[in-house]
Amino acid sequence: MSSRERWDVVLSFLNGPLVRHGQVVVRGPVVRLGARPGADGLALTGYRGLDDRQAVITVYEDGRATLAPVGTSQVRLAPHEHVDWREVYPLREPAYLTDGCAFHLGPVGRGVTIRFVKSQPLGVWQEQRILSDAASGRDQQARPDFAEGYEVGRGAAELSTDAGRPAWFIPGMVLVVAVTMVAVIVPPLLKRFAAQRVVLGPQMEQKAVYEVVPLDLEVDPVLLEGLNQPFLDFVMTWNADAAGAPALKDPQYWDTRLLDFVTRATQIHGSDWAFWMRLEQIRDEYGRVVAAMREARLPEVFAAIPYQESQYTRQINSPVCAGGYWQFMPEVGKRAGLVIQDCRMRGTQKLFTPTRDIPVLPALKSEYVALIDPENPEAAASYACRITDCAVDERSDLDRATEAAIELLAEVYDGDPLIRSSGAAVQIAITSHNAGYDDSRYEERYKNPYNVLPAYRRWLDQIGASEDASFIGQQIQCEGNSFASRDTCGAVLNPETQHYAYPIIAIHFLAVCYYGKNYGTDPVFSDYTRYLGEDAYCGRIEVPTAEQVRERM
Repeated sequence: MSSRERWDVVLSFLNGPLVRHGQVVVRGPVVRLGARPGADGLALTGYRGLDDRQAVITVYEDGRATLAPVGTSQVRLAPHEHVDWREVYPLREPAYLTDGCAFHLGPVGRGVTIRFVKSQPLGVWQEQRILSDAASGRDQQARPDFAEGYEVGRGAAELSTDAGRPAWFIPGMVLVVAVTMVAVIVPPLLKRFAAQRVVLGPQMEQKAVYEVVPLDLEVDPVLLEGLNQPFLDFVMTWNADAAGAPALKDPQYWDTRLLDFVTRATQIHGSDWAFWMRLEQIRDEYGRVVAAMREARLPEVFAAIPYQESQYTRQINSPVCAGGYWQFMPEVGKRAGLVIQDCRMRGTQKLFTPTRDIPVLPALKSEYVALIDPENPEAAASYACRITDCAVDERSDLDRATEAAIELLAEVYDGDPLIRSSGAAVQIAITSHNAGYDDSRYEERYKNPYNVLPAYRRWLDQIGASEDASFIGQQIQCEGNSFASRDTCGAVLNPETQHYAYPIIAIHFLAVCYYGKNYGTDPVFSDYTRYLGEDAYCGRIEVPTAEQVRERM
């Protein structure tokens, strides 16, 4: 065992559920911290606003330690804890820790504050609660998993003992070490082996689209690693180009929380036959939108937005009268150049033609929306669209509606300097299709604080930063996605919008696999065949053939 491996990290938690442990020792030399840091990390359960992988402490051979953020996660460092964390800028690169210094993980007002006590040689006996020895069962919730390959036997063998030990002591210790190694090392190895054999593929037939995934859904680590490839190609390369920052192609700068949720949505959608059947049914339409995005030089992941919105259904109205393939509100469609004219409404002979550029807020003030359940105003089922049909409605024309969507998405992705420089332009543009961009440009009195631009500005002010590539992932805080709820669970976007972007990205990742495998000779989909190899990400998914799908239709 090298000298670098002979270090533990001593921490003291200053808020939240881990305060009661006092000083705790975590096995080094590398300590990963976060909500779900992985098998060799310290899981900070019970803290809000943390990324799955938030920060890393590394202890070097001379005992000095550094703290580094993972990607763009918020990590602040100060000489002591008695500071106003709002005035401390988040780290963007590793920084050295000094004994007694403090650091805060997560947004100010949430997350966790920790004092770095010291680093110490591995295996030092201490009469205190040692977090890394919680395998005794005293505290399973706070227990970090042991690092793979940790040399339990050597660490124990180097401890000093009394010369008068009994004859059975050494054989007994060998037996204890052997049992410990089996108990600690073998299960993670078996788990890893089992994970490598997991094949994601259709197993049920329930829904064609899942708008929300559980916050506690277990992420398949093999799939998560594999999705780095499409996340780079379809999201982060476009973000890097928009920001003029090639460094954004490096995974350390990615929105890891968003990617985790994309992985969960990929698992759920990919396991449902109904999803694959719908992809088969809309192959031509999906291809037309992909081609249109390429021609407009916009990210082709945007082609999954109409799947999420309408499942590529021509004539469908939401409870608040968003309609057509892209589910444009009447005013938004009109603003983007679509003709929506002479619409008949239930309960009146009056015909409706939009004249405004933005919808009325709240939606119930619109003449075309009715509340059918006043007792439950936050439920989508409590609203009803009064529009039955229109003399002309170009929202139901896929090509015209896609032209309108391109115009609106481009003003966010291409046209806004603050969003372009964010490192998250793709996912913010996707989110704008749900939340709107900035209605205050048209009517100040109808400005919507949940539009993406004002919401992003508030977020930057809140964290004290000029950009944040993890903005969308940090917003996923609410369990549900009620579009009328005013409780944002501490985020700056409403619950529906929090859960909007990640399923769209996941849908496109799976569509690439399906169309590449089954229709790779089509010029639109031919480039997708490069993701089909055994080492490519589609190779980790049991993508059904078109014949298998059609047999179930």
